[in-house]
Amino acid sequence: MTYDPASANPLAGNPLETRADMSRALLDLFDPLLACFSKGNARVRLSGAAAHFDRAAADLEGFARPLWGLAPLGAGNGDFAHWHRFAEGLANGTDPAHPEYWGAVNGRDQRMVELAALGFALALVPEKIWEPLDTRARSNVIAYLKHARQFDYADNNWKFFRIFVDIALDRLGADFDRSLTRQYLEELEGFYIGDGWYRDGNVRRIDHYIPFAMHFYGLIYSKLVDDDYAKRYRERAILFARDFRHWFAADGATIPFGRSLTYRFACAGFWSALAFADVEALPWREVKHLCLQHLRWWRDKPIADRDGVLSIGFGYPNLLMSESYNSAGSPYWALKAFLPLAIAEDHPFWTSEEKAPEKAPPEVVPQRHPGMMMMRAGGDVVALSSGQENLQMRFGTEKYAKFAYSTRYGFSVESDERGFALAAFDSMLAFSDDGLHYRVRETNEEARLAGDVLYAKWSPFPDVSVESWLAPAAPWHIRLHRIRAARPLRVAEGGFAIARRDFELDTLSASDGAAYAIGEADFSGILDLGSSVDRAGLAQKAQPNTNVIVAKTIVPQLRGQIPAGETILVTAVLALGDPAAVASAWTRPPKAPDIAALEALVREKGVTVSAIEAPGQMP
Repeated sequence: MTYDPASANPLAGNPLETRADMSRALLDLFDPLLACFSKGNARVRLSGAAAHFDRAAADLEGFARPLWGLAPLGAGNGDFAHWHRFAEGLANGTDPAHPEYWGAVNGRDQRMVELAALGFALALVPEKIWEPLDTRARSNVIAYLKHARQFDYADNNWKFFRIFVDIALDRLGADFDRSLTRQYLEELEGFYIGDGWYRDGNVRRIDHYIPFAMHFYGLIYSKLVDDDYAKRYRERAILFARDFRHWFAADGATIPFGRSLTYRFACAGFWSALAFADVEALPWREVKHLCLQHLRWWRDKPIADRDGVLSIGFGYPNLLMSESYNSAGSPYWALKAFLPLAIAEDHPFWTSEEKAPEKAPPEVVPQRHPGMMMMRAGGDVVALSSGQENLQMRFGTEKYAKFAYSTRYGFSVESDERGFALAAFDSMLAFSDDGLHYRVRETNEEARLAGDVLYAKWSPFPDVSVESWLAPAAPWHIRLHRIRAARPLRVAEGGFAIARRDFELDTLSASDGAAYAIGEADFSGILDLGSSVDRAGLAQKAQPNTNVIVAKTIVPQLRGQIPAGETILVTAVLALGDPAAVASAWTRPPKAPDIAALEALVREKGVTVSAIEAPGQMP
C-alpha cells in the first residue's frame, strides 16, 4: 500500500495537548499550500473543482482563509517564515493593474467573505502585512476595502464581514463612513433569539454557524472593540456555552448538522474564540478540553489529499455533500480553531490542566431554540430534531430535517432522487407513490417541545399529513408517526448508518418488523413497536459516499405499504459503538408510548420551537 489516507492528514501523530502542538498543527496544515501560491502570491489555487463564484474569488479564498489561523500565530509571536507572501499578495491582489488582481466587488460577492479574514489580519498583525507595503500599495488596499463595503451584504452572518473590514480601516487610520458599521451592528441584533442563541439570518435554521460565525465574530469584536455591543457578545457567549457543550461527545466529536460541514474543526472555533476574548464561559480547563479534544478527533480521519491539502468533505473527500459555494479553498475556514495561538503561553487556557466537564451532563437536555433533544447514548450524542429547514441548498433536507443526528454516525445525503429502493433514509421517513420517486420531511407546519418530547406536523405530499413525536429512551429513541393519506403509499424508515466493511464481514439481519447490522465496532437496529400496518426489515447497503463520516455504510430500515386513511407507525431506534449490543440493549426495547398521552403533553406543556418562528424560505 503506497498511500494511507489517514497519514496524509496534517494532524496525524500530533498529540495536540500544548500551545507548541497547536502551533505545529497550524504550520503542518499551511505548508502544503505553499506549492499552490501564484507567482505574485495573490492567488492560491488548490484544484480544478469550481464553486458558483468566479475563479479569482476562489483563488482569493485560498489566499485569505489561512489567515484565520496565521494572524493569531503572528499576534502570539509564533514563528512563521512566509509573511512576505501575504504582504506581496495583498498588494498585488488589490492592484487593478496587476495580472493577479482579485477583481472588484460589484454587488453581493464571495470576495466580501474573504475580506473579513484580511480585515482581521490587518487589525491583528499590521506589522506583518501592512507596514511592509509602500504608499501606493497601501492606497490600493484602502481603496479596495472601501469600495467593497458600499455594497449590501447578505442578511445573515455576512454582516460581520463589513464590520471586520471597518475595524481594519479604523486601525489603519482610514477615513470612512462609520454609520454603516453601526447599521450592521444593529441589524445583527435582529437575529438574536435569547439565552445566547441566534439565527443565521431570518430563516428557520440554527446550526454550527451560530458558534463558528455569530459568536466567533462577536467574541473577536469584543476583544478588538470596547463598546456596548462587545459587552453583549461576551454575555451571550457565556449563556451559549452552557448549551453548546452538550453538542460534543466524550471523544471530541460534535453533532454533524447543517450546511458548511467541510469547515470541519471550525466547530471548535467557539471554544477558541472564548480563549482569544478571555471569556471564561466555563472553567478554562473545560474550555481547553472541548477545544483540543475536538481537534484530536480529526487526527485519524482521511480529510486531506495525498499532498496534505484539505479536501472538500467532512470525514473524507466528498463533493456530493458539499455546497455550491464550496471551492477548494473553503475547508481552510477550519483554521478558525487556532485563535488561542494569539494569547500568551501563561494564559489560564494554556496553563490549566485539561479536564472534561466535572459533572456528567444530564442524559437528556432539551434545547428549545434549535428544536433539539440532546441525548447521550454510550459514547455517542444524539440530537433528536424538529423545526429546522433549508430549502435553498443541495441536500438541505438531509442536513436539517432528519429526525436524529449523531456525533458517531453523522447523517447521509441521498445520491439519486429516483432511487426509493436504494436510498439510505437514515433517520427519515420516506413516502413513494410509484416505487421510484419519494418524498421526505422538508419543512414543518408546526414544531413544539414539551418536556423531553418533540412534536412536528408536516406534509410530504399535498394530500398527506404526518404528525411525528420523538422521544428519548436512552440508549434508544422512539418515533411515533400518525399519517393521514388520501391514497395508498409505500413507506420506508431508517435507523442510523454504521460503517460497512469489505468482504461482507458484517452481520446483517432482517425480519418482520425488525432489522439490524453489526459492524466491526458498531451495532445499529430499528424495531417496529406495534404499528397499525406490517413492515418488513431491511439491512440496506447504502450507496457509497452518502454518509458524511464514513464512505460505505449499512442502514437498518423498515419498509411497507400504508392504505388510504389513518396509519400509526411506532418505531424504536438503537445504535451503539458496541457490537455486543445485539445481546444486551437490543433485547430490552422501550415500550410503545400512548399517543393520547403524547397529545396531551404537547397540548398542555408544548412550546413552539424557536427555529420555526422565523418566516421560513420559499422553495
